[in-house]
Amino acid sequence: MAWCKEKEDANMLTKGDEYPLHQTPEPMALSGGNRNFYDRYFFNGYSPDGNIFFAAALGIYPQLDIMDAAFCVSIDGKQHNLRASKRMSSERLDLTVGPVTVTIIEPLQQLGLTVTGNDSAITAEIRFTARHQPIEEPRFIRRDGPRLLMDYTRMTQNGDWSGTITVDGQDIDIGNCRGTRDRSWGIRQVGASESQPPPAGAFPQFWWLWTPLNFDDHACFFHSNDDGDGLPWNRRGVVDAISGSVTEFEPKTIDLSYHSGSRRIKQVRLATGNGSLSITPRTGNAARSFYMSGLGYLHPVWGHGMDHGDLEVAHDVIFLDPAPAIDMTTIHIQALSDTVLTVNGREHHGIGVVEQLFIGPHATTGLSGLMDPAV
Repeated sequence: MAWCKEKEDANMLTKGDEYPLHQTPEPMALSGGNRNFYDRYFFNGYSPDGNIFFAAALGIYPQLDIMDAAFCVSIDGKQHNLRASKRMSSERLDLTVGPVTVTIIEPLQQLGLTVTGNDSAITAEIRFTARHQPIEEPRFIRRDGPRLLMDYTRMTQNGDWSGTITVDGQDIDIGNCRGTRDRSWGIRQVGASESQPPPAGAFPQFWWLWTPLNFDDHACFFHSNDDGDGLPWNRRGVVDAISGSVTEFEPKTIDLSYHSGSRRIKQVRLATGNGSLSITPRTGNAARSFYMSGLGYLHPVWGHGMDHGDLEVAHDVIFLDPAPAIDMTTIHIQALSDTVLTVNGREHHGIGVVEQLFIGPHATTGLSGLMDPAV
């Protein structure tokens, strides 16, 4: 009997196959069998006085053959959001989506972001330079009954920014800005909604707190994913001295308060093993809350991995409201925060963000219902 080989439907070789990064016998264009696989870049940056806050993201969804990106700038009471999406023809290394491009200058050390001329008010030519080696967060695995909802890894890194962002013709030098970038990859829900959700009909609940913080001599990270009872299913903290020493911590409890009538954090306090951490989001005229919907999170049209055709670019402006209605477009934010890190009795003052997404109950901090505000 003659041996024969089944013919492939199409040539799946791409530029990625030139690099020695394969981890399966498949071409790089293929990434398992789960349609929710994703690979994502995230960036944020902020000036010490909070006058400018910017963020960007680029997501790759190999099974959906979609790549999308966004670049947002919060300034003068307005958040400018530029979003783009393309069908990527399985080419994962072409990190340009419309006007937005991510460039890997030096892996794990320097990355570039370019926003070329477009119909929005913003362009940019900026660079992120890491202040320390990236932190690998614990693997996130979460199921709804038998269905896998999450299985992903994230690395997080604080750094300094350089370059220029232009808003409405005004050139802004961001050389005094610090911020955070992360890379995450794996499985979480992307693209169109599932046609047949799990039959158990679980009550929606997701409590997420993420706090990357910058100090002159330290970088600090803390995150917690909790269930409805307030018990963590993924939690970790890291204090990283820029000189190289690293201290990990996992507090059993979080001393946390909300602003009354909202689901927004008022203050967070926790023990770090060899000291403590206090984080206070800014209020009043100094407040700076960034709506993550600008980057597509929970956005009804520009959700991650949605198909907008061969190439689509759109932009809008959100007028920042210090007390917005609680809904899916405003519930997920990053709040610019002042923070105090105590290490072996010495205080270090810094700045960072409190990312918060609180849907459903959280018994230990008093949240109830789907979106009921804190008392």
